[in-house]
Parts: sequence; C-alpha cells; structure tokens
Amino acid sequence: MLQQEIKRSKSLEEVNASVDTTQQTTVWRRLFAFLGPAYLVSVGYMDPGNWATDIAGGSQFGYKLLWVLLMSNLMAILLQSLSARLGVVRGLDLAQASRETYPPFINVPLYFLAEIAIAACDLAEVLGMAIGLQLLFGIPLVWGVSITVLDTFLLLFLINKGMRKMEAFVLALVIIIGGAFVMEMFFAKPDAGELLTGLIPSIPNNDALYIAIGIIGATVMPHNLYLHSSLVQSRKIERTPKGIWQAIKYNFIDSAVALNLAFFVNAAILILAAAAFYKNGIHTVTEIQDAHQFLAPILGNKWAPILFAVALIAAGQSSTLTGTLAGQIVMEGYLNLRIQPWLRRMLTRLLAVGPALFVILYFGEDQTGELLVLSQVILSLQLGFAVIPLIHFVSNKNRMGEFVIGTWLKLGAWLIAATIVTLNAKLVVDQIIGWFQEAENPVWLWIFVVPLTLACAALLLYITFQPLFVKSIKEPKAVRHHQPVKYEPEVKPRYQRIAITLDFSEVDKNVLDSAMAIGGVGAEYLLIHIVETAGALVLGQEIRDMETSADGDNLKRYADDLRSRGYDVRVQLGFGSPKQRIPKLVKAFDADLLVMGSHGHKMVKDLILGTTIDAVRHAVKIPLLIV
Repeated sequence: MLQQEIKRSKSLEEVNASVDTTQQTTVWRRLFAFLGPAYLVSVGYMDPGNWATDIAGGSQFGYKLLWVLLMSNLMAILLQSLSARLGVVRGLDLAQASRETYPPFINVPLYFLAEIAIAACDLAEVLGMAIGLQLLFGIPLVWGVSITVLDTFLLLFLINKGMRKMEAFVLALVIIIGGAFVMEMFFAKPDAGELLTGLIPSIPNNDALYIAIGIIGATVMPHNLYLHSSLVQSRKIERTPKGIWQAIKYNFIDSAVALNLAFFVNAAILILAAAAFYKNGIHTVTEIQDAHQFLAPILGNKWAPILFAVALIAAGQSSTLTGTLAGQIVMEGYLNLRIQPWLRRMLTRLLAVGPALFVILYFGEDQTGELLVLSQVILSLQLGFAVIPLIHFVSNKNRMGEFVIGTWLKLGAWLIAATIVTLNAKLVVDQIIGWFQEAENPVWLWIFVVPLTLACAALLLYITFQPLFVKSIKEPKAVRHHQPVKYEPEVKPRYQRIAITLDFSEVDKNVLDSAMAIGGVGAEYLLIHIVETAGALVLGQEIRDMETSADGDNLKRYADDLRSRGYDVRVQLGFGSPKQRIPKLVKAFDADLLVMGSHGHKMVKDLILGTTIDAVRHAVKIPLLIV
C-alpha cells in the first residue's frame, strides 16, 4: 500500500525524488545525502518574526523567558521528526494526508487557516527584509517592502537549479546569521550565572504570557510541518523496511542538528537583548530598529549594528524562500489545485506585502514591531490545527504499518499539543474578555468574534476526536491489475461529432489529417479558430478588424476544401481567451471528440496565460486528441 500511495501522489513534483541516496556506499556519504531538508525548515525558526519576539522578551524580562525557547526547540525537534516520518513512510505531505482523511467541509477551513499562517509568516519575513535594508542602506520601509516582491523569482531560479543548490544557498545564509551572532555574543559578554537562571520555568505576568505564546508561535511554525513532510520526499530512498527506517533515522539527525542551530540563533537574540537592554534599564525595546540603534552606544562597538542588519537580511531572505514553498504545498495538497509556480509564489508574497504596506502607511513605521509580534501570535494560534492531525496520522497503525510512532513519542506529542492549545485558549479568552470590557457597544463582537471563535473551537474538537467516532478511514482504491479483454472492431467510426481547433500554422495539416482519419466521411466536423487580439478580448464578436476578417476567410477556405472532398464541415470563429472560448464552442456543438494541435503559447505569453491545452482538457468532458 505504501508503494501505491507514493505512485499516486507526488508533493513538490519538480524536485520529488531528485536526490538519490541509494547509491551512497558509506555511512557518512549516506548521511550527507540526507542532510538538507531540515536546514530549509530551520530558517523558519530564525526568521525576523522570531527576532521581534526574542527582542521583546529579552528587553522586558531579561533571561526569564529563555526556558520558553528551550522548550519550544524540544517541541520543534519532536514535531518536525513526526512530519518527516509522515513524508518518508506514506509519501504524502501533511496537506495531502488531510485531504485524504477529512471531508471537504473540514479541509476547506483547514486550508484557509494554513494560508493565514503562511501569510502571517511571510508578513514577518517581508517586514524583516525591509527593516534590514533600511538599517543597512537607509532605504525607506515602503520601498523595502516593495522590493521584497522581486525575491519571489529567486526561488524559481534556485529550484530550477536543483534541490541541492537551493539547500546550499540557504545553508550559506544560515552560516551568515550564526556567524553574526557569535560576534554579537562576544561584544555583549552576557552573565553566565544569570543566563542559567533563565532556564527555570516562570511566567512573570500576562505580558510575559503574550510574548511566550509569540515565541512558541515563532519557533514551532505550522507551515514548517507542511514543508518538512514534503521536502523529505526530495530524497530517493529504497522502499524497503530497512531503507525507510534508515531514512527516518537520518532525517531525525538532520532535524536535530539544524533546529539546535536555530535554537542557538534565537537564544543569542534574546540573550543579546537581555544583556544590552534589560541590564541597562531599557525595558521597552519592541522595535528591531530601536535594538539596532542602541547596540553601538551600549556595546561600544560599531560593528554590532552592522552585523545585526546583515543577519536580519539573511534571515528574511532565507525564510521567504521556504515560506513560498510551503504556500505551494498547502494549496496543491488541500485543494489538489496546481497553478503556475511563479503565480502561486507571487500571490503568497502579495498577501504579506498588502498588510505590511497598510500598517506602514496608515499607522507609521514605528508600529512594525507590534505587527511582527502579532504575526507570531497568529502563527501560534494556528498550530493546533496542524499539530493534531499530524499526531493522528503518524499514530495510525493501518496507514503507517510498522513505522507507527511508539507510546512514549505519542505521549510527548500529545503533551505538546495540549500545552499549545491550552496556552492559546487562555490567550483568546483573555483577549475577548478585554475587548468586551473596552467596547461601548459589543454587538459586533457578538456578531463576528464570538461565532468565529466558537467555529474554530468546534473545528479543533472535530479533528481531535475524529478517530474516536470515525472507526475507519476510507482506504484509497488499489490500482487493478491488467485483465485480458476481448477487442471487437467497430463497423462504423466511433466518433460522429468531431471539433477541431486550428491556428493557421504548419500543425494544421496533421491535425486535420488525424481528425478525418478518425471520423471518416460519415462524421460531422466543426472547425474552430479563436481570435486573440486585444480588440477581440474587449469587444468579442463585435470586433471588425483586418485580422478577424482574414481569419474568417482562412477558416472558410479550409471548410470549402474539405467539403469538396465529401466531408460535412461547419466553421466557428471565437473571440477572446482560447482557454475559455474553446470549451464553450465544443459543448455547444455537442462534440464527442476534440482534436487540438500541440502549438500553444510560447515564452512570455506562456508565462502570462499558461498553455491552452492544459486549461481546455480540464474544462471538457470528452476525449481530447493532441496532435
């Protein structure tokens, strides 16, 4: 069954099984072949959103919240290892597994919640990149946010170069971040004794709880669970019990090393804020810009703010690559919808750029820090909706077989899920109570906030207890083995109404020859040509120009020639988008076969419009012959 599932569904198809681990002969070579996916995941754990929550926590509470970072890192290692196990064993990412398990009325809201989480994450990355550019080069935030749209195309370039090159690029950025904070620690000289006291759990007040939840949301990110379960499938492994166990072990090592590096970066940021700001009585540093400004006079070193800005740009750039990949995985997994990668990634980026520009233009640049912390709290609120399904999937013995997680792993995972849900529930209840106390007329809270909160609570309860009242999950149908059948030649042609698309190129001859050979003299034919000029797009059939007239004459000549040979032919000009018009004309003709040439658009038009054939084949319900 595992083999069957992998054949049926491929996540991130362009890089799926693109790195071969089966040819490595030594342990170290094999381990090196597996290293990589967790480093792409780890950058999400050190993105600019983490910086905001770490700086806020360190400046307000010193080292007291360091234990939250350590706890979050342990949570992350366990959850990411479960995510990797799901991808390795079942060959499905978390979104695909959800689509197979839950009905549409559950999957649709889960999809929207995942998209909200990705938008919140990307918002932090956009703001972080923009702030880094401002600090280093003096570029205004508005321009910096706008520039970040362009790095969407960097991902397209890297992924086309192959998975290993993209991993190497991200690893280089991670090394830059880590190196910068090694130097920052050298400048800050934190007190080791006070630092150790920060590992003792404590929550001083509600503000600390808010920041602690933000730290959890910034560290254990829901989109990373979707991402990791997909990235591990970029490795080609032996689909045997030994090969799968080996892949699980090496991916766990990959996760532990990469996420501990991310923990070092996050801890370094919090320690830097505690040593530089809290120790000097500066307890209100919530803006990354303020932290950058204070570093030089407090630490007495001009390189401290420069290294800080360089690391911030590297963090924003690296995490934006993985955030856009996660957006593609979520959309394709939940909706089974594949759109062109550049368009998917541009949509993800615009969802983040819009709110960032709005806050900067409406509230001012000094509110970006609060927006960053809020984005991380939103991420934390989404965590339960990704973590709970993941635990159920890897605990299902029917699906995971001998690779199902053990009792202790299961207990640890559920303890993490319970902690996350409990903290988030307290935060939501406290926030709603506060809104009711402040509101003069709470009717809008009753109309919108309360029902939405209850709906989310109901969704969370459903996915938590679903295995208890749904005894068996529908198994995918196995592909039937070949059964011999009897073939009988038809006395007359099977297809009687054949639609043919023409574009007046050299391909037309082959298209017409194939269609006539199939239908013969007894069939009815419809010759279709779509006028795609700018005027046709706007005016439709009302257009009266030279190209439309010439196209009509060409179509008539084709028809006259075929009629002279005894074929029953009619013609139809369409106007506008071929992807929209061809299916409508085919349905109006009631065709039982469509014949198209494999011309389509080229270069720039293909990027903008996509290929006509792909769009048409999904819009018609009859056989399509591509010549």
